[in-house]
Amino acid sequence: QVRLVESGGDLVQPGKSLRLSCVASGSIYSINNMAWYRQVPGKERELVGDIVTGESPTYADSVKGRFTVTRDFPNHAVYLQMISLRPEDTAVYYCNAGIRTTTQPAIITNYWGQGTQVTVSS
Repeated sequence: QVRLVESGGDLVQPGKSLRLSCVASGSIYSINNMAWYRQVPGKERELVGDIVTGESPTYADSVKGRFTVTRDFPNHAVYLQMISLRPEDTAVYYCNAGIRTTTQPAIITNYWGQGTQVTVSS
């Protein structure tokens, strides 16, 4: 059993910064990638940033230069540092990870966190 828990969502003013955290726990053999997605009501969930083990992170065009994804490998964590926040960044942010478990190390299984609300408003 694997669990992803996000934290850090908040209400912030435009132009401010916020840092989201996500920690994976459970029967983890290895983590292939960790990512952040976001979703607003009525729209599809969109990729914000993704970091695959051994590769440089990739970002959605809408957040390039403002958002940074980093990983803490020993602690199975991923962070999303957001600066210069805009009202259009308002969304529920979800952590996602491709994980090999100790019971099925040959398979990469996709896991999701429960989401954390980010609201950017004056």
